[in-house]
Amino acid sequence: MNNTRSRNPSLGIVGFGAFGQLAALHLGEHFEITAYDPSPDVAKVAKRLGVRLSSLNSVAQADVILIAAPVSSFEQVVGEIAGACKPGALVVDVGSVKVVPSEIMRRLLPNHVDIVATHPLFGPQSAMTGIKSLKIAVCPIQGIRHARLAAFLRKSLGLTVIMTTPDDHDQEAAVVQGLTHLIAKVLLRMGPLPTGMTTKSFDLLSEAISMVQHDAPEVFEAIEKANPYAETVRRRFFGLAASLSVELDTALKTPPHNGTGY
Repeated sequence: MNNTRSRNPSLGIVGFGAFGQLAALHLGEHFEITAYDPSPDVAKVAKRLGVRLSSLNSVAQADVILIAAPVSSFEQVVGEIAGACKPGALVVDVGSVKVVPSEIMRRLLPNHVDIVATHPLFGPQSAMTGIKSLKIAVCPIQGIRHARLAAFLRKSLGLTVIMTTPDDHDQEAAVVQGLTHLIAKVLLRMGPLPTGMTTKSFDLLSEAISMVQHDAPEVFEAIEKANPYAETVRRRFFGLAASLSVELDTALKTPPHNGTGY
């Protein structure tokens, strides 16, 4: 009887922060994982998750390369791994914006790799009880492996896959993520928020805030600065809020009319 176990494909994670660690947690049974991160603080977590830390060049030679680096260093990272990617490799990113990273990957990565831009619409907080049925956006960029990747995400991880384009993604994310983080930032600055005499709707709002308030500053920066549609949405939101404030001020200054003639 042959007890030799077939080798899982290799996965190289570039950037082993909160999301890189979350990815390793759920992908460990499907891949042989190595990771690169310049911070020495990730060593203990990597050991606990069974992930071997290695050089950027070594990690970039994996069958699948998952880029979980911040937007601020994304172009530099892609440029550095481009020469190490082997023919037939699949390169995937997991950032909150898609137009700019997709352009960078298409421009800098070699033609012999497949490229798929993705955005898991969840993070460590919202995935604390598991990732089944959570959503992930998938944008085909180069090659044909996006269909196989989407099938893996559905069947093996139980995710809900949304096929889209980088431009369509960023337009919707500017509203969905942009407004969520903006509202959270404002309400947190008003804090401490009530916790006793609350309504169900306020409890849901507080829950939403708790899911994003511990995100790294780079996440908010990417959502508000790297998304080409974020500024328009942000200005419209604050403009409408200011307009509503003026309407309320005007209403308060106008004497009520009770219709009695007195």
